[in-house]
Amino acid sequence: QVQLAESGGGLVHTGGSLRLSCSVSGLPFSMVNMGWFRQAPGKEREFFAYISYNGEYTDYADSVKGRFTISRDTDKRTVYLEMSSLKPEDTAVYYCNVNPRLLPDRTWKSGTFWGQGTQVTVSA
Repeated sequence: QVQLAESGGGLVHTGGSLRLSCSVSGLPFSMVNMGWFRQAPGKEREFFAYISYNGEYTDYADSVKGRFTISRDTDKRTVYLEMSSLKPEDTAVYYCNVNPRLLPDRTWKSGTFWGQGTQVTVSA
């Protein structure tokens, strides 16, 4: 049974930082690519960060590039998201996802498995 568990969300002021974690079980973690998506109130869930199975390749949405960093620890079966210079528009529920795919039009499509999400709220 595949399980993803996000943690680390919370309330932070504008300009602050947070570190999210996503622990993964039930699949060969070292062989899967991972991604982070987020969903703000009233909006669709959107992709914003990707890391390849071996950690050698990452990709980010323009909205977070230079502020967020995705990484992974194979031994801990965990993917991380370091967020800095947070803005109110970063407020959302954050989800990790297994094997998101880059489509020919350069948009990202989510994979099958999701965690329960963790709430990030950035106050003005």
